[in-house]
Amino acid sequence: MITELLFNGFAILAVLGAVGLVLFRHPMNGAMSLVVTMVSLAGLYALLSAKLIFALQLIVYAGAIMSLILFIIMFLNLQEKDLPEESGRWYYLLGGVVVIAPIALFLVKIVKTLPGSEATIVGGGFGGIKEVGLVLFQDWLLPFEIVSILLLIALVGAVVLAGKRRLGK
Repeated sequence: MITELLFNGFAILAVLGAVGLVLFRHPMNGAMSLVVTMVSLAGLYALLSAKLIFALQLIVYAGAIMSLILFIIMFLNLQEKDLPEESGRWYYLLGGVVVIAPIALFLVKIVKTLPGSEATIVGGGFGGIKEVGLVLFQDWLLPFEIVSILLLIALVGAVVLAGKRRLGK
């Protein structure tokens, strides 16, 4: 009972954080919404007994990566006048809801037709260091390295943009 309550709470927080990321206009508010989403995902991993992924989610993503993103946003020092004009923003949001609503209703209908089952306890090695390391460095090595290169490029790009903006003043 408590597990289902925690799952629903973390799931609702994750969705609300994602919605806040899309709806907030200022990048700092969006980044804080992303932090809420990352922490709630860590809670979901904890409910799955995936200890390593839980710790990595908190330390790496909610901690280090979000600190880097917040540092870049603060380094750019974006003001309200620097943000682009978004005149048709609510029309795009309404269009997105119109497109996604039938898909969501279809998925809800499918989930309701699935037979119910009891949650089973996963094995003792689930989410451990050895299992995650084997999958990450055998099956997902190239995507792992590509993501690290993309993060480095984003950091360098932000520094270059901030430097050009200071030279323009």
